[in-house]
Amino acid sequence: MFIPYYTGRVIDILSSSYGHAFTTAIGLMCLTSFGSSLAASCREGIFMFTLSRLNIRIRQLLFSSLVRQDLAFFQQVKPGELTSRLSRDTTMMSRSVPANANIFLCSLVKALGLYGFMLGLSWRLTLLTLLETPLTMAAQSLYDARRQAVLRAIQDSMARSGEVVRESVSSIETVRSFATEEEESRRYRAALAETHRLKNRRDLERDLYLLFCQTLACTYGDLLSNVGAAEKVFEYLDREPAVRTDGTRAPESLQGHVSFRDVSFSYPSRPDRQVLQAVSFELCPGEVTALVGLNGSGKSTCVGLLERFYEPQAGEILLDGAPLREYEHRYLHRQVALVGQEPVLFSGSIRENIAYGLGGCGEEQVTRAARAAQASGFIAELDRGFETDVGEKGGQLSAGQKQRIAIARALIRQPAVLILDEATSALDAESECAIRQSVLSRGPRTVLVIAHRMQTVENADRIVVLEGGAVAEEGTHAELMGREGPYYRLVQRDLAE
Repeated sequence: MFIPYYTGRVIDILSSSYGHAFTTAIGLMCLTSFGSSLAASCREGIFMFTLSRLNIRIRQLLFSSLVRQDLAFFQQVKPGELTSRLSRDTTMMSRSVPANANIFLCSLVKALGLYGFMLGLSWRLTLLTLLETPLTMAAQSLYDARRQAVLRAIQDSMARSGEVVRESVSSIETVRSFATEEEESRRYRAALAETHRLKNRRDLERDLYLLFCQTLACTYGDLLSNVGAAEKVFEYLDREPAVRTDGTRAPESLQGHVSFRDVSFSYPSRPDRQVLQAVSFELCPGEVTALVGLNGSGKSTCVGLLERFYEPQAGEILLDGAPLREYEHRYLHRQVALVGQEPVLFSGSIRENIAYGLGGCGEEQVTRAARAAQASGFIAELDRGFETDVGEKGGQLSAGQKQRIAIARALIRQPAVLILDEATSALDAESECAIRQSVLSRGPRTVLVIAHRMQTVENADRIVVLEGGAVAEEGTHAELMGREGPYYRLVQRDLAE
């Protein structure tokens, strides 16, 4: 604002006479030009430095918050949306918000200084320039509300299109086997068309609005609009997990006695449907307990509650007489190990997957765990042995090989409680028997087995039968067969199949 003022002074002097005033005006004009450029450069440099650090920090904080959320959160929010928030929204937020704050603050300081300067010259002319301010503010308020709504819709639309891509690529075998390539292309095309429509609406409204606005008002509106990108990021950052992980109990020794006491549970996504109803049973150290029942009877839900993926709405689960929530998070999941039917392996070597989450595992520990899981045989046949890369999600290994690696990953922790949820479904009977003997021979461990094949659970010390989310009966194989109840019918059905 001083540059045009002193330029005017120079012109006034040139129209009259030269002298000391002329030299002073020229000097002040050069000084203010240099000061303005220096200040602008410093401001831009500081904001660029801040932007870079903000981007890294926001991503780190958001990812750290996401991995601590409960399982119900991930069932309600799709992975594609989370990936979009973590990559696109954090970048937009860390770039746009500081950049617009930079311009907004700069424009605000200029406006305040300019109006102060104008008031010093002529308060009447200054008031005349302010006549349009109420109209501008009203238009700005209306535009801001509409623009934020449109931008939120655009961000949600882009997240949905990202989810379509993720689902199609990760399930390409299913897409190919059902010949639905064209349908998936149409889904993606429809998602892109919706995003395109919303962007056209955003640009049209912006162009119409720009017919009336000043720089400060425009910048303020743009700043508020980009806050929409940060809205979801901050929502996830501030979200508290439904399952707390702030327990402190970590005893030196653990027997592994588990008690389900009148446990009732409904999934957060379906609160009106009770999956478990007053379920009670015991898992004793040194024993193998089998949990059987038809699909939907609540077997996997019991596993999820024992792993503290969820909290029961009623009743409680005790480990050595203490509620699970009292145990320290890392301690609990080292003492209670789960092997699922479709275990997830991570990109990296077989050694890294077996020792996943454990620091300082020696060669002997990894080898012993692989041997106990009957995995050392096929590992030795690989060109690079334990250093073989398993590929994304273990794609370079067969289903049976992945299950053996997952069992080794659980055994290396020497857990007090071992959960095998259809963990040997891809293995032949001989390998399954060898692994079972190896697992049972490694101390007084509590073992919970879930299986659909009745032959897998015949030798269990105790069999708990779930039916409709409740315990129908329990006992040994011989006892339950003699009663000819729900377990007997399950065995007969299995034999018939």
